Amino acid sequence: MNLPNKITIARVLIIPLFMIFLLAPLPLGDMTILNDTLPTAHFIAALIFIIASMTDWVDGYLARKYNLVTNFGKFLDPLADKLLVTAALVSLVQIGLAPAWIVIVILSREFAVTGIRLVAASEGSVIAASDIAKWKTTVQLIAIILLLLHNIPFTALSIPLADLFLWAALVLTILSGWDYFVKNKHVVLKSK
Repeated sequence: MNLPNKITIARVLIIPLFMIFLLAPLPLGDMTILNDTLPTAHFIAALIFIIASMTDWVDGYLARKYNLVTNFGKFLDPLADKLLVTAALVSLVQIGLAPAWIVIVILSREFAVTGIRLVAASEGSVIAASDIAKWKTTVQLIAIILLLLHNIPFTALSIPLADLFLWAALVLTILSGWDYFVKNKHVVLKSK
């Protein structure tokens, strides 16, 4: 068990802590940021999410730099990412900060692409993330962070930045999903 894999496992293990701060009725009160009120627990959840998201970059960087790429890491890293994003998006729906239909579209694409990757892997091929998929992930993470922070400080400026990023994530999700299917239709058609 090398360091990048331990970091990836830590990302999975931090998810319940993130969800406790976001969903449990913790008596932490509210905080005021630029005349906007934010539950302190949501602020802590946002910090946990940011740290967890950064570990994705750290484990990948260390694995490549020190030649520590393993099959276990190739399997667990994208799974950890999907678990973290799924936990965040579903929780945001539960607390009323994200529309369920957008989350359903985003998660459906994640499951579909994972399915294609599993079929390709069973045939000995690896489907790397495309550039548009990398942009999709970045925009998703920014949208989630802004939603966790209740769009503060942009609410004071009357800029719905969290919503704009969520819509951008939706568009990139659809485009990247289409891109995966078009580029890898041979994998799907071959498996019939």
